Amino acid sequence: MNEKMKNLWVRSLSGAVLVVIVLGAILWSKWSFAALLMAILIGGEWEFYRMAGKAGYSPQRVLGLVAGAIILAVAFILMRMVDEHTAVSSKYLIIALGLALYIMMLIPVMFICELYRKSPTPIANIGSTLMGVVYVAMPLALLFFIPLLLGRGVWNPWALIFYIFIIWANDVCAYLVGMSIGRHRLFQRISPKKSWEGFIGGLIGAMAVGYVASTVMEGTHTIWVGMALIAAVTGVFGDLVESLLKRSVDVKDSGNILPGHGGWLDRFDALLLSIPFVFIYLVFCIN
Repeated sequence: MNEKMKNLWVRSLSGAVLVVIVLGAILWSKWSFAALLMAILIGGEWEFYRMAGKAGYSPQRVLGLVAGAIILAVAFILMRMVDEHTAVSSKYLIIALGLALYIMMLIPVMFICELYRKSPTPIANIGSTLMGVVYVAMPLALLFFIPLLLGRGVWNPWALIFYIFIIWANDVCAYLVGMSIGRHRLFQRISPKKSWEGFIGGLIGAMAVGYVASTVMEGTHTIWVGMALIAAVTGVFGDLVESLLKRSVDVKDSGNILPGHGGWLDRFDALLLSIPFVFIYLVFCIN
């Protein structure tokens, strides 16, 4: 077996394991899904801070990870309140508000900590710390509410699974079409292998899955197909943005947690950037 075929088998096997873990976590319970998101958050933020370190900055990794974890915890509590129609005066809201206030305290603490670090780049340090939270934690926190929006206020794990299938379909179809007939480069400076043909193929694949999802979920075809289009376009930008970050610090992969796939950010970059756009779209489209 040559090296190329061996790498393909490793990539396929690790990809299959990842699919089982992701789908299993979503279907098992809200708690297992939250645990999955926490793992992605910790891994993704750590990789981002490592790249910031390679760029010559010194982000406050611990504070950034704590702030991200708290944001995710607040979102999880609020999601459960909406799903279970918990009263506003419940203990859950008190806990959520307390955690939110704690986050507000962590931000000025980041500035205070820089006084004692004696770093030549305090502004960049604070900025990269906060950007890790914005780039990784905040989209993952919003992801809790997408199945509620698609499920009309009730948690529906299959709505979330179909959303992820849309992201994967865009990736797979873009790769297959681009490899087969790709001729015109999409973004030569950042990702030389991406083509306009692959980009269009990915959009068509994503919208096809969106249409199938709307049929299975008995939803509105236009809403699902529109969501698929937005998720696919912004997902491509997510991949390009992560490629830009990696090129800026001259690394091939953000990490090596997944054999053949790289790191957490390599695998979930499209999802991270698409979530805010999909969330806003659904807020306006679904009453």
